[in-house]
Amino acid sequence: MPLRTRRRRTATSAALVALAVLAVLSDTPAASAADTWTEVGSDRADPLTESQGLASVEVPAGSANRYTGIGTIPLGVSSRGWNHVGDPDASYDGHYIEPYQRDDGAAKMFRVQAPDGTWSEYTHALGSGEALNNSWVAVSPDGQWMLAGEYGTMNRLLVFPTPGVNPSTSPSANLPQVSTVRLGHAVRDVQGCDFSGPTTLLCSSDDPDGTLFGVTKPLLQIDLSAPPNGTSDVSGQVTALRQLPLRSACSGTFEAEGIDYDRRTGTLRVIVVSPGFCVLTDSKTYRFTRG
Repeated sequence: MPLRTRRRRTATSAALVALAVLAVLSDTPAASAADTWTEVGSDRADPLTESQGLASVEVPAGSANRYTGIGTIPLGVSSRGWNHVGDPDASYDGHYIEPYQRDDGAAKMFRVQAPDGTWSEYTHALGSGEALNNSWVAVSPDGQWMLAGEYGTMNRLLVFPTPGVNPSTSPSANLPQVSTVRLGHAVRDVQGCDFSGPTTLLCSSDDPDGTLFGVTKPLLQIDLSAPPNGTSDVSGQVTALRQLPLRSACSGTFEAEGIDYDRRTGTLRVIVVSPGFCVLTDSKTYRFTRG
């Protein structure tokens, strides 16, 4: 009898240990289902015009890749206080969108160029507790919804109707936040995201600390529970795929910037700005492919 009791206790203890291990694993971002991205090349990133973000534009056909930096902000925009431009994106029908912020005020601005070349501006009044930063935008593959993120340590992404594409939007009306992506794992200092599929985002994080994923400046993958629809929140599972390249002739602090995924070629591009004087000489846009 005592022997049987000990066996039952041993089996129970083993089961509890197994459950504890499963609980730890379920709280850890899983890499098994994530893509592997291999560096295949790089191009110099100009510190004035290619240091904040980038986007591939499919319409009109043959359009050049677009970049943003302090040198790309039009004088008529900066003179009104919009002094920072983030990582842009473009819908598959050719609407190109740049996110702007300013040092004061209570709004963000999204500047949209239509396929015919005309520009328009859409303003979003900050919601309760919303950070002022407007670091990036990512347009959903169906074109109707636009994600944006806040700087710092965050557990969410913001969802808006895509300005200039979604018929509910107008330059004369406030652009509302309509839903949220609830992240299952915190992210820090995300500088850019882009859709690589209907429910998959690839994001560049400028995280200088490394405590969230065990690595600084990570490339992240966020798998959504459903495509954003503007009416209900969705969840997002976050996985750190790898550290972004940190190579320069100078030592110091690198800055991970914007990201772009070109579905036509399967190429992922990420800007990494070099430290110190080398920001002028060897900042890079790195290119990656799956596998």
